[in-house]
Amino acid sequence: MPDPDLWTLTATAQARAVRTGEVSATELVDAHLTRIAEVNPEVNAITQLLADRARADAAATDRRRAAGEPLGPLAGVPFTVKETTAIEGVPTTFGVPRFRDLVAPADAPPVARLRAAGAIPIGHSNIPTLVLSGMHTRSELFGDTVNPWDPAVTPGGTSGGDAVAVATGMAALGLGNDSGGSIRVPAAFCGVAGLKPGYGRFPADHRILGPADPGPASQFLVTDGPLARSVADLRLAFELLAGTDPRDPRAVPAPLDGEPLPGPIKVAVVADPGGHGVHPTVRAAVDTAADVLRAAGYDVREVPDVPRLDETLAAYELLTVTEFAPTWPAVRPLLGPGGDRYLAPVMERTRPATSAEFMTLMGTWLTLRRAWAEFLDEYPLLLGPVYTEPAPAPGLESRDPASRDRVATAMRLCTATSFAGLPAVTVPTGLATHLPTAVQLITRPHREDLALTAAHTLESTLPPLTPITPTKPTTAR
Repeated sequence: MPDPDLWTLTATAQARAVRTGEVSATELVDAHLTRIAEVNPEVNAITQLLADRARADAAATDRRRAAGEPLGPLAGVPFTVKETTAIEGVPTTFGVPRFRDLVAPADAPPVARLRAAGAIPIGHSNIPTLVLSGMHTRSELFGDTVNPWDPAVTPGGTSGGDAVAVATGMAALGLGNDSGGSIRVPAAFCGVAGLKPGYGRFPADHRILGPADPGPASQFLVTDGPLARSVADLRLAFELLAGTDPRDPRAVPAPLDGEPLPGPIKVAVVADPGGHGVHPTVRAAVDTAADVLRAAGYDVREVPDVPRLDETLAAYELLTVTEFAPTWPAVRPLLGPGGDRYLAPVMERTRPATSAEFMTLMGTWLTLRRAWAEFLDEYPLLLGPVYTEPAPAPGLESRDPASRDRVATAMRLCTATSFAGLPAVTVPTGLATHLPTAVQLITRPHREDLALTAAHTLESTLPPLTPITPTKPTTAR
């Protein structure tokens, strides 16, 4: 029988144990499969379990070690993959019944890179339907995913399945993606760390439904990234996922670590972006993180605001509506009953840009990115909230237009920094009553190293919260 404690280790520790022969990859995978059997019925995070494939991959790893072959830096480590991202030979369903047989012909680039490093995909993970039905992780095909800290609040999304799987020890790493908070929000709500890389850092291929590439919003805003229980694991995954790939001409060969900055590094603190309000527990988390960084030698300064926030949010909305509008009549029925309540208010109130307006919007986009670049030239790091309220009830954003706008407002810093193409790291800061709190550290393009280093500093004083055993839901899903 596998050691029951193996699933509690970080990814880095798991891989080290496999490489040194302390445990076998088979034992490691079996420990996670046992944990999944115990926990997943309660939280519904893993959608397509790849038990037989994972055991076969683990056995192959063990044979390579027995033969004296070198093993990768993630040897034997189980990871989950969001239902939007291709695993060869497995359906990429997007949580939609119509796509249940959409078998992927090849691994997506980030999946291939983690596998090349020795990691083992153990299952797909749940999402909101088509990643368009809201922030709460509920899909038409697989149902609701439950926050392991409290079933009365959402685990967030759209990478909620990965966040829950990592938080509860069902996987050491999760591979999600983020176009406006989809890694950072569930990481914050579930008490794990998450990295949204900057534009062009990780290669990807999002041509899932055919040979055509998506439009500019999807090309620029969506970035794949890891979730983990430690910042060290995020850094390791970052180093393995970065680089160029012929399938993605956007990816650039930027160095993993930039030139050292003259110290002390300046950190701008904005607890209430745009002045739209922030909950006391969220402000306290930002203040706690600021104090830790200040004590560690960072030059921490509270500044009035981030650059041109409301203008950035308006441009984000216009860009995405313009891209979605032609396909909205076909997409809307796929979302299922009530699944359109999140996007419908935006689609109805915002007119798609004309060709002339779209050209102007492209100029505005560059202007806003420049404003952020100038801000981060002065302050290499920005410390702020992930979500300006505590985690809300599941599906709040789909109740009515006012609730939808409340949720969108709460994650405004995520949305704005995605529009600017910036890297960001979410890291837990503790608990408020019984729920995790977190902050994000935003940095310059291709300087993920700065945010990861600062996040590690926070983690050294504010230790990780997970893995945890979930609170059992009191109502049926």
